Amino acid sequence: MLLPSPIAVTGASGFIGSWIVKQLLDEGIEVHATVRDRNSTAKVEHLHELAQGAPGKLELFEADLLQPAGFARAFAGCKVVMHVASPFRIQHVKNPQAELIEPALQGTRNVLAAVNATESVERVVLTSSVAAIHSDAMDHQPQALNESLWNESASLKYQPYAYSKTLAEREAWKIAESQPRWRLVTINPSFVVGPSLSRRVDATSTDLMLQFVDGRAKNGVPDLRLGIVDVRDVAQAHLLAASLGGANGRHIVSNEVMSFPGIAVQLRAIFGDRYPIPRAALPKLLMYVVGPFIDFPWRFTRRNVGVDLAIDNAKSRSALGLAYRPLAQTLKDCVEQMERLGLLGARQ
Repeated sequence: MLLPSPIAVTGASGFIGSWIVKQLLDEGIEVHATVRDRNSTAKVEHLHELAQGAPGKLELFEADLLQPAGFARAFAGCKVVMHVASPFRIQHVKNPQAELIEPALQGTRNVLAAVNATESVERVVLTSSVAAIHSDAMDHQPQALNESLWNESASLKYQPYAYSKTLAEREAWKIAESQPRWRLVTINPSFVVGPSLSRRVDATSTDLMLQFVDGRAKNGVPDLRLGIVDVRDVAQAHLLAASLGGANGRHIVSNEVMSFPGIAVQLRAIFGDRYPIPRAALPKLLMYVVGPFIDFPWRFTRRNVGVDLAIDNAKSRSALGLAYRPLAQTLKDCVEQMERLGLLGARQ
């Protein structure tokens, strides 16, 4: 893989960002990684561990999405900037404007302002989401989700995370189209799961997978369908988007569409009765009753529970040449990482 060096990565300590950093270091690339606090051992220790013995070189830079200063130093000399940093929170959001919209939207503006001020940058790879394409399984039906579609149903009051990703990606394209020097490429992953490189367990995707095996969901799960993709494949997509001369536009990165009960079946096939994996699908009527108490409003239940979903990932395969890991391997590696961290025994 032919990659320029150095490459800047924002949000480098996060779930996806950490894997991007690892893969770049393993390719021998010098990585300019932005983090909010270089002295926070809990958040950056794993990055230093990734750099030990790797052929690439790691340098940490402090930068805050809500502050315009900080990114310029990290981007200096880089031909590629990977903008990964953005809050991911679906439930228990008290102030969506402050917690989601401002960091995603203003963060994109601040990062791309620094890109515009850095003459060396030729390409920006932006981590967007399929949430910028749809909020609910019913959106765009009967058409399969593809890169030509945009989320038109999210708002500040409904699916604010999806709204934040939509606003941020639209803003990125607006800024990119206003100048001639650098090219924007977006990666639009579905729900990202897999092993974490850090010891942190506060990621939304990590907590969801944990619920399948720690007993919290043992009485059943709703019949929700979602696209699932391995975090390592998402990271690889970023590297391919940075290295391929013809890479352009949006790229849905999603492996299989699977229901929550289907995930449980796969986990039982792998782990048997080792953990209290759910065996039942919760009736839709029950979700109407209990949903509002667990941040699942009636509108969400009506438009998602028991509703089919189709996602077209052909562009990621053909244009990027991305090969997806088997979903069973993703789930196995994810749970085994939780075992190594001691999360399961502590919660049972």
